[in-house]
Amino acid sequence: MKQGKNLQELGRELQRQRNNRQDFLVDTRSLKMKSDHHGSNLIVSLDNKVQKFGVNEVAHQQIASRLNIPYRYYQKMQSDAPDLLDENVNRWLNQNPERRMIRVLDGNVRAFLSDRYRRLDNLELCAAVLPVIQEMKGANIESCEVTPTRMYLKVVNKRLKAEVAVGDVVQAGFVISNSEVGLGSLRVEPLIFRLVCKNGLICKDYSQKKYHVGKQVNLSDDSAYELYSDETLAQDDKAFFMKVQDVVRSAVDESKFLMTVNKLRESTQIPLNQKPLKAVEVLAEKFILSESERNDIFSLLVRSDDNTRYGLLNAVTAASKLAKNYDRATELERIGGEILTLPTPRHLLPPPNAFEIPALLLRRLKLPKTVRNF
Repeated sequence: MKQGKNLQELGRELQRQRNNRQDFLVDTRSLKMKSDHHGSNLIVSLDNKVQKFGVNEVAHQQIASRLNIPYRYYQKMQSDAPDLLDENVNRWLNQNPERRMIRVLDGNVRAFLSDRYRRLDNLELCAAVLPVIQEMKGANIESCEVTPTRMYLKVVNKRLKAEVAVGDVVQAGFVISNSEVGLGSLRVEPLIFRLVCKNGLICKDYSQKKYHVGKQVNLSDDSAYELYSDETLAQDDKAFFMKVQDVVRSAVDESKFLMTVNKLRESTQIPLNQKPLKAVEVLAEKFILSESERNDIFSLLVRSDDNTRYGLLNAVTAASKLAKNYDRATELERIGGEILTLPTPRHLLPPPNAFEIPALLLRRLKLPKTVRNF
């Protein structure tokens, strides 16, 4: 599992972001983009004042998507013809006016969102869930991080564990993740933590999500104004975060954990259909892996000398520690979980037992219910 900040560092960074963030609700006619070869600025007409902010990559992607400008063309204009980019963006901002939420951090636009976007911020989320985690006996935050797009808390419960094979112990846990910039819902996902290599496997089965959708905010005119949220949001979100607390309390479920452990045990008996190099190539095509990720996974798979599905998913989760950033590392842990959920090859499925075969035949014969139930 890739390591990020410790909890104290995370808390300081979230508080710093809180102190330096701004949110605006704007009519797009009050926006204007101005670009050059060094980057873009978004100019906001705000209460008879003009403010200028830089634009980060996520916001550029969201602006392009909202204005139906293909992003590859958008990037070409950024690099080769910034004046043409401004002409396109400003034309469509004015021709198709609407209300949008602009999220700013450290002087840069980090998100261009719907006016219905519900701000479920990381600091409030931590304030809600950390006391619940502290109440859990044996729970420990194994890793945490905040990136430009998401915050993560990866929790392991050391009291709930099982063996996949002799000496190969796994523990139950969960991942809480949230995006303040509109890249996905607030998630609570089951996590399996393998002690022998400290790898994490995220299981999309049994995960729970809460979406950032709220009431539409009304604008009295076509201007822009800054949103002040602390007290109002605290009241509106109290009930929501109480539900999140309940989800976190039930995140470590023994029966679901044992079901996943059984799947892991089964995966140790499923051989790869191809040689390691071909298996990794097929995996890379299915999950869009980079060349460096392919090389890392192949090297780890060969080193493990385990040519089973279990060996492959462990190679993927081990490669997550080498990922270029924390977001991608977490995505590789999810890919490991998806490998676990792949269907078992038919030739490896156990045959029906002696009592099931007659039942199948009887159903096919469509015999009367009294005969079928004898």
